[in-house]
Amino acid sequence: MKDKPILQKSALFAARIVKMCKYLGEIKKEFVISKQVIRSGTSIGANLSEAYCASSRKDFIAKFHIAFKECEETLYWLNLEFISEKQFESIYSDCKELVKLISSTIRTSKNNPPVPGC
Repeated sequence: MKDKPILQKSALFAARIVKMCKYLGEIKKEFVISKQVIRSGTSIGANLSEAYCASSRKDFIAKFHIAFKECEETLYWLNLEFISEKQFESIYSDCKELVKLISSTIRTSKNNPPVPGC
């Protein structure tokens, strides 16, 4: 994972999402949105991990597209204002960074495909 910074960033983001959802459940007793956020926020890294074991360039790009869509969904849930402004700004910023990294990788991969395989 150290040779793929995007995987590190997505794993750290997923860990933050898990902590946030734990807080939402235990302190705020909010379970509906937290289930959605944990699903979309943690699947970003899972899809990126799958991408690096893709069977083809097309498969690699498709997995990155899924991760991109999961980032966008996570941003949607975060915008529903169920956490403090300070918490929101920090985690929202991290998610936007992932969106930029993922979209950049998609653009680059269309021109210079990575070597697939685990």
